[in-house]
Amino acid sequence: MTSVAEQFVQVLRQAGVRRVYGVVGDSLNPIVDAIRRAEDVDWVHVRNEEAGAFAAAAEAQLTGRLAVCAGSCGPGNTHLLQGLYDAHRTGAPVLALASHIPSPEIGTGFFQETHPERVFVDCSGYCEMISRPAQMPRVLRTAIQHAEGEGGVAVIVLPGDVAGEEAVNPTGESMLLPEKGAVVPPPSQVEALASALDTARTVTLFCGAGCQDAHGEVMTLAGKVLSPVGHSLRGKEWIQYDNPFDVGMNGLLGYGACYDALHEAELVVLLGTDFPYDRFLPRAHTAQVDHDAVKLGRRTPLDVAVHGDVRETLRAVLPLVRQKTDRSFLERMLREHARSLERVVDAYTRNVEHHTPIHPEYATAVLDDLAADDAIFTVDTGMCNVWAARYLTPNGRRRVIGSFLHGSMANALPHAIGAQLAHPGRQVISMSGDGGLAMLLGELLTVRLHRLPVKIIVYDNSSLGMVKLEMLVEGFPDYQTDHEPVDYAAIASAAGIPSLRIEKPTEIRDGLAQALASSGPFLVDMVTDPNVVAMPPRLTPAQIKGFALAAGKIVVSGGVGKMVDMARANLRNIPRP
Repeated sequence: MTSVAEQFVQVLRQAGVRRVYGVVGDSLNPIVDAIRRAEDVDWVHVRNEEAGAFAAAAEAQLTGRLAVCAGSCGPGNTHLLQGLYDAHRTGAPVLALASHIPSPEIGTGFFQETHPERVFVDCSGYCEMISRPAQMPRVLRTAIQHAEGEGGVAVIVLPGDVAGEEAVNPTGESMLLPEKGAVVPPPSQVEALASALDTARTVTLFCGAGCQDAHGEVMTLAGKVLSPVGHSLRGKEWIQYDNPFDVGMNGLLGYGACYDALHEAELVVLLGTDFPYDRFLPRAHTAQVDHDAVKLGRRTPLDVAVHGDVRETLRAVLPLVRQKTDRSFLERMLREHARSLERVVDAYTRNVEHHTPIHPEYATAVLDDLAADDAIFTVDTGMCNVWAARYLTPNGRRRVIGSFLHGSMANALPHAIGAQLAHPGRQVISMSGDGGLAMLLGELLTVRLHRLPVKIIVYDNSSLGMVKLEMLVEGFPDYQTDHEPVDYAAIASAAGIPSLRIEKPTEIRDGLAQALASSGPFLVDMVTDPNVVAMPPRLTPAQIKGFALAAGKIVVSGGVGKMVDMARANLRNIPRP
């Protein structure tokens, strides 16, 4: 006899799933026991189901394959919500198993009763309950196809008693994971984009995560139309490296000349980005290319909309575009970008090795210098996002994972757990804020339990830095953002994880080098300056007034790292047609 739970696990195996993240318990018992007896599927015990969902999200983002998490009935599966929202908004193919109370008790107000088929609708593209064995395996395969085909979360609700019943239908085999095809744009839209590029005297390209496979094509187009190239946070890892046209990043975490390049160009081309902060975007003379037609024009009015993958679109449009010869706009933006970065060099470097508490910018620049060329960084929401955006240097092999769309705290360490399990041979670095780490502190025990060689770098400023900044720019004195210091190195040590606490900037390089060279997990607790906050490239007059009223804080604006040297090099080697 094959049970529904065993059939469930067999289908997961066929889909290439090799681990399920979660916390075991009651209604999940039939599934957990089926995993126990499976040869090549493991249960990854986490301390909070939220962390399991984040871990699955990271695994799915990095591998492009289905990842799975699970929660028992009631509170067990509702803990999954934050991580599933993160996965769904990122488009990570994740299957969540929301176990349910015994089916005869549904609707009676039974112990731990919720309605998962309602609860998870907003954070998934597919959410269905298996109430009878005859629904298997078709409903599970349908859920997997939704997660893989659409990108995002699919949820299966399964009462524990149904999981323990005998399967009715044979499991069989089915092709579950076909290679996804590229979206080729209609010729009329390609011609319209080519005409707009030729007509505009000046062009700026703004690139997002949709440029992942199109770096060469973007650079070729930029060289042909002599365009500055900016990027969003999610586009950074795919477009900033080997980019002689780089003018930095736009948005709340932005730096450099990207904002000006977007607003001064006669034509802005949005490539593979659904950039949400529309106040940083021009309101006219814009073209957009995206494989998802739903995203076209929802941030800013469009002159040209192109439904297609970025790479396929650029390959089609490049032969139709004439070579521009006027380099004055590109040269001016590159000069402005270099000046923008150089303006903060002194603030960033002056006596920095003697400044305590530690400048987080300096610490991140050192981390960037020491990290492996194929390191995977996971980044907590908040000021860690800023330091990663401005000081980590992409190269086409490094990855940067964060809750960049959902903006949930506490994501970095759980993301690192999933990243390390997906890529056991690569260096995984969790850039954790002390606020985020404290929120899911129990996941240190998960790292220790599974002997994961994650390097946890804690930016310990005893403050919720981004919240403090938000209060200041709105004119409110910061309140309840600063808290008593905590020795996270001591906590890690007590959990069995080797650790260091660094309070002097002169100790950073050696301390980080020791951590990164260790063969197992390691935590570095860096005591950083709580008064260092980073301003966006443009503030509204009301925000400036609010900041002036509330401040009295040290503000380090912009970011440099290795980008200053790259900007200077780009100026020396302005591309010629």
